[in-house]
Amino acid sequence: MTEVLPETSRQLQATLAGLGCRGRIRQLPDSTHSANDAAAAIGCAIDAIASSLLFMADDSPLLVMASGAHRVDTDRVAQLVGALKVRLAPAKTVAKITGQVVGGVAPVGHPNPIRTLVDNTLEKWDEIWAAGGTPRTVFPLTFAELVRITGGQVCEVA
Repeated sequence: MTEVLPETSRQLQATLAGLGCRGRIRQLPDSTHSANDAAAAIGCAIDAIASSLLFMADDSPLLVMASGAHRVDTDRVAQLVGALKVRLAPAKTVAKITGQVVGGVAPVGHPNPIRTLVDNTLEKWDEIWAAGGTPRTVFPLTFAELVRITGGQVCEVA
């Protein structure tokens, strides 16, 4: 893992520090665009990856922090948030709303707060990994930290 971080990740690291997260963002030699890629590069189980997935719940953005082993059940999520329809946001929408690209969306550090759901199965891990603002950056944190920094609602999303 290399130490020179892209600007987006440096800004995110400052945000994380301000939120009291001690995990340091790490840049990996290869893309962590998918949960499989991230788990392989880090050397952890795929279900210890907290994948940041942006959905549109009707017309409102919704960030789902899902275990890398899970496929989000959009019908269940729609019921949870009281939406008629929940769909995965297109890449351009993800970049516009989060300021980050698909495959690198962090749980925080977006231009505006985003309502967030957190997969309850992530709680079983002492350490989980989230994207660090780019497809090649990641950082460790605890489940409690993830819930606290996102203000997320813990629920079953798969």
